Amino acid sequence: MNMATLSSRLDAFDRLNLMGAATPLQRLPRLSDHVGRDVYVKRDDFTPIAMGGNKLRKLEYLAADAIRNKADVLVTAGAVQSNHVRQTAALAAQLGLDCVALLQNPLGTACDDYLQSGNRLLLDLVGTQVVNVDELDNADQQLDDVAQRLREEGRRPYVIPIGGSNALGSLGYVRAGLELEQQITAAGLDFSAVVLASGSAGTHAGLALALAHALPSLPVIGVTVSRTESAQRPKVQELVQSLGTLLDIDTPPDMPIELWDEYYAPRYGEPNRGGQDAVRLLAQTEGLLLDPVYTGKAMAGLLDGIARGRLAGDGPVLFLHTGGAPALFAYRNACRMD
Repeated sequence: MNMATLSSRLDAFDRLNLMGAATPLQRLPRLSDHVGRDVYVKRDDFTPIAMGGNKLRKLEYLAADAIRNKADVLVTAGAVQSNHVRQTAALAAQLGLDCVALLQNPLGTACDDYLQSGNRLLLDLVGTQVVNVDELDNADQQLDDVAQRLREEGRRPYVIPIGGSNALGSLGYVRAGLELEQQITAAGLDFSAVVLASGSAGTHAGLALALAHALPSLPVIGVTVSRTESAQRPKVQELVQSLGTLLDIDTPPDMPIELWDEYYAPRYGEPNRGGQDAVRLLAQTEGLLLDPVYTGKAMAGLLDGIARGRLAGDGPVLFLHTGGAPALFAYRNACRMD
């Protein structure tokens, strides 16, 4: 598809201009020297609200829809240290809306750092109404139940799914894919792959769909952070199909969904050695802050992929930095790993 056509399809949807400008594309020279291959990073940790992160691109569309529907409260859910909930709550404050957040403690930990610091501290700071829940296995229904209760109280809630990852929110990463294509073309770079964390799947689906049209020879590799490849694949595929329907475009018939699932164990939210090593390496070579839940594990996958020759060719590799640094303070003991 012509990129101007895809861009015009995106422009048909209301969005808030929260990004302001493209996030930088940067080479990591000391890391590149360390691993023997050029590594670049797309700095979506630089988005401008509440310490940054990828969720703001999705919220451009979701919050616009909330305002169009005259909402006065955003309702969402996630883990205690959710980056998505932090950015949603901060945007609600900026827009003069309330925010209700269902929070789950996926680790069952009583650690004060996890329960009170990092992203959780920021939720209190922006005035979020937190509802602690035992689990989020039926999150859509749980969110709908909260929204119904609020309606009965005379409020006008707008539900934002976990991660902002429905088709409307995922438009943010279709737009990001077009932004990235322009940066790659302008820089004259020929990347071997784009690597990113794949969790609630909206970022992965949106970016993969955009690049399947804009740069069809560029692999997009999702490193899973919460589930196996067989469980994650349908989530990404469903969102890709939903995006195609929403934008009224065809999904390329040979579009691959590439997933690596060797790096998330033992489970979502629990650090592992590879992720911790990646967090430390990036901090000490580049002063770049990853987190132990998403970007640390995804970077561990990228580094291992280079070491094992899993990435085709010898071109540079691009890492999508989706943010998450506030969670470092919640995992203080893990970050001090000996």
